[in-house]
Amino acid sequence: MEDSRRQFLKIAGVAALGMGTVPVVKAVAASGGHGPQPHTRKGDDALSATQWGLVIDTTKMNHELVEHIVEACHKTHNVPAITADKVGEKTAIAHEIKWIWETHYHHAFTDKHSNYMSEDVEERPFLVLCNHCEEPPCTQACPTEATFKRPDGIVIMDFHRCIGCRFCMAACPYGSRSFNFRDPRPFIEETNLAFPTRSKGVVEKCNFCAERLAVGQAPACVEASEGAIVFGDLEDPNSEIREVLREHYTIRRKVTLGTGPAVYYII
Repeated sequence: MEDSRRQFLKIAGVAALGMGTVPVVKAVAASGGHGPQPHTRKGDDALSATQWGLVIDTTKMNHELVEHIVEACHKTHNVPAITADKVGEKTAIAHEIKWIWETHYHHAFTDKHSNYMSEDVEERPFLVLCNHCEEPPCTQACPTEATFKRPDGIVIMDFHRCIGCRFCMAACPYGSRSFNFRDPRPFIEETNLAFPTRSKGVVEKCNFCAERLAVGQAPACVEASEGAIVFGDLEDPNSEIREVLREHYTIRRKVTLGTGPAVYYII
């Protein structure tokens, strides 16, 4: 009884910052533990690893391929394309929900700036996403454990436990999380019934395609990349990803922060 009271007071204290009461009630009801997620249950063919990681070969990227990769990811995970529209006499502001997206080198690698960079690198498209860090600050900031790190290194979301406080977004140094300020479902062109849609007031992000790994499939971005993205177990010295890392010079985003990102870039 006392433990339940402490749990309620903990979550209610966060609610006092302006989140409202309805999501708090949902959070209290879900506070018994993470529980198995319907879309991530493992089958006999599940792919497993000690620490999943990703290598993006930027030398193989072009704008068309990047667009194809983003589309594959977003279609697989019901990521909405929210546009501005008019509500009465007011115009609703559009906001982006992004799991993986294209950006400029200087936006991706803010700590690796150079005034004399190669023009090829300057003009190259860079894909960015959640880095599934070894020490993810987002999981430490979440008051309800809606986001947590799995034993295989994937930093994942339990959408039902998210109370919309956005503390994880503030803690993430990579800007890898998006918040649904409005119901995203009307903005999904074609719903993939194999993956859950989200609701208003929920944070979402890349999950390294945990639901696909659970049934023996590679991440959607890897399949769409035409060999430009390699995915595998960073702890397995015989894996393809380790072979790629041995053969190429790679960099990671904001490593000086100590988060230990699991996404590498071949430059």
